[in-house]
Amino acid sequence: MITNFEELIPAGILFSIREINDMNLIKSALLKKLIYSKKIEITKLNSKNFISRTALCSYLSEQTIAAEN
Repeated sequence: MITNFEELIPAGILFSIREINDMNLIKSALLKKLIYSKKIEITKLNSKNFISRTALCSYLSEQTIAAEN
């Protein structure tokens, strides 16, 4: 069974790095590395980086390895 991140991640459109860190999904330091290495899609508003719920779910799904029975 593959984890359904659509069900786990709270409703919203854009999340800040702090919000994602506070959800205990990905720590701020790792998120910043992913952003700078362009491994996760961001939306830039003024000088702040935001990650869409869709991009977050997509990234987590790509990184998930299914367990073997």
